[in-house]
Amino acid sequence: MNKPLLIIMTKWPRYGHCKTRLSKNVGKKNALLIQIMMLQHTILVAKSLFEKNILDISLAISGIGSNSSKRWCQHLGIRDFYLQGKGSLGERMRRQILTHQKHSFLKKDRPLIFIGTDLPNLCHIELLETISKLKSSEVVIGPSNDGGYWLIAFSSTVISNNLFHPFIDIQWSSSNVLQKTIDNLKKINIRIDYLNIKIDVDNIHDLVKVSNG
Repeated sequence: MNKPLLIIMTKWPRYGHCKTRLSKNVGKKNALLIQIMMLQHTILVAKSLFEKNILDISLAISGIGSNSSKRWCQHLGIRDFYLQGKGSLGERMRRQILTHQKHSFLKKDRPLIFIGTDLPNLCHIELLETISKLKSSEVVIGPSNDGGYWLIAFSSTVISNNLFHPFIDIQWSSSNVLQKTIDNLKKINIRIDYLNIKIDVDNIHDLVKVSNG
């Protein structure tokens, strides 16, 4: 299996536009600080594996333009990025796949791993486990506490042959995103494996659960 690409879906941390549900309880400034801390933690975990030549990293960025994204990535120490563009989460993830297929001429045949930046307890072991599971499964999913998923990873076979199936007819941000995704994949006999459930921090209740965990 070729070296995977980890795509981190992230938003530019901007005052008043970060974790809006969380900010209602902790204030806009604290919500921004929490978002920055979670982002920095995600980058740190990812770079620990990049530096060992285990995976490559690309940021999928929203909230700023291309020139600002380039400067931000230089500050973070990450070379590759693409803008997310408009649309639902599924449309934006699918766009990332298509964009990387278009521009990565020498690295098309490799797995892709998607994560967000709302995981304060993300561990590099979980990414290593994902890579290991992709050797025998076509899709790996990390379920989240809200009925969605905190990670989804695709083998090169799925990316080549079944690009649209994981994302169709899904009501994003609902409590059945995970189940609908699983249903879509099972219809085309995709082998799925799972990681442990994690809390995707989006509100004060999630933050309390993570803090007490």
